[in-house]
Amino acid sequence: MGGKNAMNLAELQRRHERLKRSLLALGPTLQGSILRRVIQRPDPEHPRHAKDYGPYYQWTRKLHKHTVIQNLTPAQAKVFQRAIRENRKLEKTLAEMRAISLKMLELTTEGVNKRAPRQKKTKTLS
Repeated sequence: MGGKNAMNLAELQRRHERLKRSLLALGPTLQGSILRRVIQRPDPEHPRHAKDYGPYYQWTRKLHKHTVIQNLTPAQAKVFQRAIRENRKLEKTLAEMRAISLKMLELTTEGVNKRAPRQKKTKTLS
């Protein structure tokens, strides 16, 4: 391993450690999304006007290959939205850690020697 690779490896290790520490600062995490819905219906008192009902908040997520929807209060929606943002930070951090880990492992392990490309056989005319 040359000097440049050693320096690159040290920088990768420092970045990996910073990312690990950043995981400790994360709060609760949830997958999914929050929908804010307002339903319009004809107003029974004013037939030509529509009346708004809501807003209603729904948390949507996948669970065992099925979409699950749960109604939330406005207070719950705020807390759940924060947890969803934290989950997105977590996923982004993990993706970066995986990429750095791959680079670190490639720098510190010896891979399989690649074969030389095959030479195309050319036909000679006699």
